Amino acid sequence: MCKGWESESLALESLGVRRAVVRTGIVLDKGDGALAKLLPIFKAGLGGPLGSGQQWMSWIHLEDLVRLYVWALEEQNIAGAINGVSPQPVRNREFTKDLATCLGRPALIPVPRLALRLAMGEVASVILESQKVVPTKSLKQGFKFAYPKLSETFKGLLS
Repeated sequence: MCKGWESESLALESLGVRRAVVRTGIVLDKGDGALAKLLPIFKAGLGGPLGSGQQWMSWIHLEDLVRLYVWALEEQNIAGAINGVSPQPVRNREFTKDLATCLGRPALIPVPRLALRLAMGEVASVILESQKVVPTKSLKQGFKFAYPKLSETFKGLLS
């Protein structure tokens, strides 16, 4: 679906309209999305690496994502695809370890793929697929992330 949207938006360029497309990674926010679904599991001490734990997770704090959208709208020299992810993707093992540490809980029990799919539905696919993406274009153009590090992001969201 996203490829279709991007493809359709190409017509704007032929009309002389600047086009910026933000490709969004896993958005971290306490009240919604993947983190909100993981919190009860981790708070109960049942969290652990998801699937193999080796998959890359390209994530972004909701606040940084909103700022990135505003920045892309305001910066006239920004065009084309922009990766809406933090500059520091992590493997799932690190993600789960940092989350558990922030909550003061263990993260030893691996969560099987099937259990994750049953508990989280479509969101599980995003978490189980490995995507190591970095925001090269936005960094080169001077965008500053307020939350570049995962451990700081968790502390800010969960304190």
